[in-house]
Amino acid sequence: MLALLPLGLTVYFASLLPAVVAGHTVRHSAAWVPTLSVNFSFYLDGLSLLFALLITGIGTFIVIYSGGYLKGHPDLGKFYLTILLFMASMLGLVLADNIVTLFVMWELTSLTSYLLIGFYHSEFRSRRAATQALFVTAGGGLALLAGLILLAGMGGSWEISELLGKGEVLRAHPLYLPALVLVLLGAFTKSAQFPFHFWLPNAMEAPTPVSAYLHSATMVKAGVYLLARLQPALGGSEVWSAALMTFGLATLLTGATLTFRHTDLKRLLAYSTVAALGALVFAIGMVPLTDHYAAMGFATFLLAHSLYKGGLFMAAGAVDHEAGTRDINQLSGLFRVMPVTGVAVVLAALSLAGLPPVLGFIGKEVLYLASLQAAPVWMIGLAVLGFAVGAMLALILVVPFFRGKPPEEVHEGPPSLWLGPLVLAGLGLLVGLFPGLYNPLAEAVASAVKGKAVAYHLKLWPGFNLALLLSLLTVAVGVGLYFLYPRLQAWMAQDPIPGPENGYVALLRGLLRLAAFVERLLQSGSLRAYLVWVFAGLTGLVGLAFLRGGAVFWPGGASSPPPAQVLLLALMLLGAVLALRLRSHLAMVVGVGIVGAGVALVFLLQNAPDLSITQFLVETLTAILIALVLLQIRNIGPVPSGRWLDKAVALGFGGVVTLLMLGMLAQPMSPHLSEFFAQKSLPEGFGRNIVNVILVDFRGLDTFGEITVVGLAGLGVWALLKRLRREERP
Repeated sequence: MLALLPLGLTVYFASLLPAVVAGHTVRHSAAWVPTLSVNFSFYLDGLSLLFALLITGIGTFIVIYSGGYLKGHPDLGKFYLTILLFMASMLGLVLADNIVTLFVMWELTSLTSYLLIGFYHSEFRSRRAATQALFVTAGGGLALLAGLILLAGMGGSWEISELLGKGEVLRAHPLYLPALVLVLLGAFTKSAQFPFHFWLPNAMEAPTPVSAYLHSATMVKAGVYLLARLQPALGGSEVWSAALMTFGLATLLTGATLTFRHTDLKRLLAYSTVAALGALVFAIGMVPLTDHYAAMGFATFLLAHSLYKGGLFMAAGAVDHEAGTRDINQLSGLFRVMPVTGVAVVLAALSLAGLPPVLGFIGKEVLYLASLQAAPVWMIGLAVLGFAVGAMLALILVVPFFRGKPPEEVHEGPPSLWLGPLVLAGLGLLVGLFPGLYNPLAEAVASAVKGKAVAYHLKLWPGFNLALLLSLLTVAVGVGLYFLYPRLQAWMAQDPIPGPENGYVALLRGLLRLAAFVERLLQSGSLRAYLVWVFAGLTGLVGLAFLRGGAVFWPGGASSPPPAQVLLLALMLLGAVLALRLRSHLAMVVGVGIVGAGVALVFLLQNAPDLSITQFLVETLTAILIALVLLQIRNIGPVPSGRWLDKAVALGFGGVVTLLMLGMLAQPMSPHLSEFFAQKSLPEGFGRNIVNVILVDFRGLDTFGEITVVGLAGLGVWALLKRLRREERP
């Protein structure tokens, strides 16, 4: 029943196809933070519509598939909730028109994918993979946030649709390069581009429905979507094309090379996803350099990869579910016992290999046409090698279904396990045979990526040309690599290959060591050390603010204090010196008490008897409490000599407070608040003592809170003393 929700959304988005392919866009906007011009706005064109259809359409089969794959699992309900939240986050991301909305959805996909990858939370490997994915993508998300804010400032708008028409302004801006680097960091981490590719294969610890969904239509393509969406705004510069083509090709080759290290079906498919994501980024980098081939190749290969990769992952999960293993060396004769799954694997593998008559062949052909127009020869050669590994992988996936004897007690899974792979692979065949079915939407997608109208007719048979020769070469090299695969796999699997993941591990260990050092430094268990850090920090921050703000001055018009105040100030200074010089704790309390008593007398001389009485009471009670506590502490010993750090911090903090008071006295005092309390105290507070009315009525809640804190502190002291007396009883 839950599958009806994404299915209904698929039907809704499909109903918008006629309007979108006709060149119309659908917009919706509602005020979110009006004061900051932030709207909850959405924008639907060809690019976002294709992603919306993939997210909801493949999501429908993922929900159905999950019911069969995780049948009987105690956390199945939680899984459904999380994957639907993830689907909603992805939809919000690809439909968002406001930068803030897009970033919020971007981070929600990271959070929900963390929960999905770590679904088997009792297993350490699942928790580690989920944490790694979160750290990498969230770190890139912070860079993306900075880049998007720069773009909004450069373009003068928070709406992405408005920024797309300001490409020349953005590229000419002096902050273009920093903004571009930050956006690329966010997109590369999300879509597992080299050197951030390592988190994606490790995410295979997730259940197969999660792997199939993340790899086919959702999270890993979020970065690809962002690059395609911002291509009209940021594309067109040399650094854009050079960066995307270089990193895209490096990712394609990295994924292809690391495929040789594994025999696990999900790992093999994961590295092929890394390679395909690199190819998509490579295509986006070529868009400004070609007329229409790169944009159409991107649109076609995007759909082809989503269909065959979703089908292959679900088929691999079905094989694991029924045969109990994903190791290709232990699988044989599966077509006899799992014919429906076998048909789906064959059709999807044809698309992976780029062979006719499926959609993968058309997508690869158009990408080759784009590379012949925009890329140097050495890049084309490396791209052929990367695609050849896909052809090799197709053979690796298909051969176990036909070679050898079928395993015992293995049979076709329930319809929920083979429905999704069969339909997705069948769609790849249908669109490959009749590319005109997809051509209008492909042109709308290409137009959105290109930033202007694109017209190109997709064909299953393009005729004899150089791109076809490259396809034949790709297949030939792939067949050769298939026969070399056992030797290459055994050689590459011998020793771990150092790579970016080692850097991630080293960085994580460094952060843990730094955290341990900071903890030892700040959480020493010494109250004295804590107070030193607090007062030193306040002194530095407040003092720096005073110096930078030019607020250090003596208040003008200050008259000389009367002799009585001078005498009291001298007495207070004497108490402070005694507190610093004496080594007896009780004597120090007396010295500090002298300072407090002097303050109370100053209040009295300034005609503030209420404050004076309050100060006397506080100082007296504080001195008594501290003295009682000191008498109860055994072996406290004398105060250590020296304490230069304490003296320096105390003098510095006192000096900053002095500057603060002088700055306040130098400011003109508005009588508005004083007049308000004087006028309202008697008629509304029914009291002539203004201070009492303020404390009891105007600030009654604050006073109640202060009394509560003092009361709780008193109860705590009483409980400690009572416990101490109980322990002293014989």
